[in-house]
Amino acid sequence: MPTQSALLIIDVQRALCEGQYEVFEAQRVIERINALTATARSANVLVVFIQHEAEDGPLQHGSDGWRLAAGIIRDRSDVLLRKTTPDSFLRTGLERLLKANTVNRLIICGLQTEYCVDTTTRRALALGYPVVLVSDAHSTLSNEHLSAAQIIAHHNVTLSSISSFGPRVQLMTTSAFDLGVS
Repeated sequence: MPTQSALLIIDVQRALCEGQYEVFEAQRVIERINALTATARSANVLVVFIQHEAEDGPLQHGSDGWRLAAGIIRDRSDVLLRKTTPDSFLRTGLERLLKANTVNRLIICGLQTEYCVDTTTRRALALGYPVVLVSDAHSTLSNEHLSAAQIIAHHNVTLSSISSFGPRVQLMTTSAFDLGVS
């Protein structure tokens, strides 16, 4: 069966890209994601924007912070999907959407590295999907122990080292992402 990919853009929302919770290199990540989505669309790859929401706070559904980040280029053909946990599959229609489009590989980028990107990547592997993790198109905030750059590097190594699920994570930079991925 030919490889049919979907590009998942996780939680690239205003509250996480500007102000108090702005992630490391937010504008560069947005530029890289725009490059990825343009390439994916030209190859007829399904593009899915996933938005985290909470009952209150900066990611409250419908709030300014919940909206896609300023600068993100979204096409009418892109799918929008809402979620309430770090797992983009849990209590969402993502798995149904992927099956309906005969997707058998996922390309993942977005925010935040150690939460929603990590959890969704591991869940995808558990469900049997090989994952291309775009190593320079996910980000997070520094914490009291590690810089954001260290967290990103750690997760790139850790996620690409997991073999117990069967399917694997392949790291790819935005510049290496091309039509051959689809």
